[in-house]
Amino acid sequence: MTAATRALPFPRRSLRGWMQAADVRWAYVASLVALLPLFGQSFHYVKLLKPAWALSKAFPLLSLPLCLILFAGRRPEGSRQMVVTILWLVLVPTFISLFTFQQTFFIALASQLKLLPLLYIFSLLGLLRWLRPTLREIAAAFLICAVVTFVLLLAIWRLAPQSAYAEHYVAGDSPLLSADARGNRIRMPMYFGLIGILYAWRRFTARWQPRWFAAWGAGFAMVFGLVRMRTFVLGLTLMAAINGFLAAGPRLRLLMLALIPFALAALFSVPFMASIFSTDKAFAFDVRYISTMKAIGFLGTDPFRWIFGVGTISPIDPAGLMTYFNHFFFLGDITWMGIIFEYGIIGALLIAAVPLRGVLLMDSARRLHDTPFLAALRDYLVYSLLISEMLPMTLAPGEITSIMAIALYARELPAAGGRRR
Repeated sequence: MTAATRALPFPRRSLRGWMQAADVRWAYVASLVALLPLFGQSFHYVKLLKPAWALSKAFPLLSLPLCLILFAGRRPEGSRQMVVTILWLVLVPTFISLFTFQQTFFIALASQLKLLPLLYIFSLLGLLRWLRPTLREIAAAFLICAVVTFVLLLAIWRLAPQSAYAEHYVAGDSPLLSADARGNRIRMPMYFGLIGILYAWRRFTARWQPRWFAAWGAGFAMVFGLVRMRTFVLGLTLMAAINGFLAAGPRLRLLMLALIPFALAALFSVPFMASIFSTDKAFAFDVRYISTMKAIGFLGTDPFRWIFGVGTISPIDPAGLMTYFNHFFFLGDITWMGIIFEYGIIGALLIAAVPLRGVLLMDSARRLHDTPFLAALRDYLVYSLLISEMLPMTLAPGEITSIMAIALYARELPAAGGRRR
């Protein structure tokens, strides 16, 4: 080793020494890193990776035996609410669609398979009770997944040729790489990446350390410049503003209030963000508007339809809802109106109550373990509610129920940081 090398201000600890000093069981962390992306539905819409996509679709049933572990302990808080919610949302629209769209029972039931990840609140909790990881180990697994997400995002951006970006694709399809009115986009599963960004912001507002602001800024910049999903950008901006305002002192709050108009002007001066208010066909406003009008027209003046919904047509049907509406009709595009169409007002209230229950559970867990990681998970639940008008919660319910499972598990850990005794 040269004198110049010895003078470098970097720690001389080996990687093995650093891993030992991290105070986590790396075998447990590795197990969680392997399984958490399945609970977080990271591969649920990545058809490019057929094996992972198929495993993600089947995982709610494959992981179901983990629920049996819960019978050996106390009943999780909120379990009755979740059981009622799952049974109602799966069975009631199924029976209603038998009469509305003349489907057989099992074909109609197939349309509700997207809700099976709601079961992750039980199966992930069962896994955690079995493994007994510390909160530090769970946080390490989440943050490793977040780092891997951003590394893959950068690698795809640097290595993918322009020809790999799809300019024309079937309506309703979401290719990993696409080029549209917003420019080149990478539809990377960002569940762990977003939680990592929220975590960095929590660490920043805790002590106002510049390095955590740099970490938040780097993550936000990659979402803004590479993913280009308006929902993500707007949701992260709102969460940063809310948490920054709550953590700031009186003078800084006044400064933040004064800067809000300029920040909004800067944000919406970017063309793809300004397109939120666009009525141009390039941004599918006409599809959403027509879908909304057709959904309202189909519900009509029948209070039964508004209260209980009309169900939907199974994706097994090749024509789907277009058979009835002669139009590319996608309930996910019209968010809460689509949820009311399918599940009714009762179903919409049940769906909204899931993340709300999650917030209460996480608040209870944070009274025992007030860590930035649990705060970031709570922020993701609030974020999901804030963006629910743009991105329906039925799209990936496993993201929410996985966080709820961690909140329930954290409540069972000893108050001293969630470490093993």
